[in-house]
Amino acid sequence: QVQLVDSGGGLVQPGGSLRLSCAASGSIFTNWVMSWYRQAPGKEREPVAAITDPGGSTNYADSVKGRFTISRDNAKNTLYLQMNSLKPEDTAVYYCNARGPPPYYTSNYWGQGTQVTVSS
Repeated sequence: QVQLVDSGGGLVQPGGSLRLSCAASGSIFTNWVMSWYRQAPGKEREPVAAITDPGGSTNYADSVKGRFTISRDNAKNTLYLQMNSLKPEDTAVYYCNARGPPPYYTSNYWGQGTQVTVSS
């Protein structure tokens, strides 16, 4: 049974920080591509950041470059998203995504989402 559990969201003032976590269970994580997506009200879900394994190569949406950092701890089967200098436009539900296994990456799993609200 594959499961992704997102956590760490909340209400934060502009300029503040949050760290999201995604705990993975089941036979996934190592060697899978792990990503964060977000969906704001009335908008489509969009990619935020991704990290590969092995190697740990990362990619970020232009809107979050320099402010967000994605990382993974394979020993804990956990994905993180450190979000700094948050802006009101970062308000969205954030979802963890797992894609694998290599080499064909035909399976795709989602977390339940965690709400991030940036407001004064």
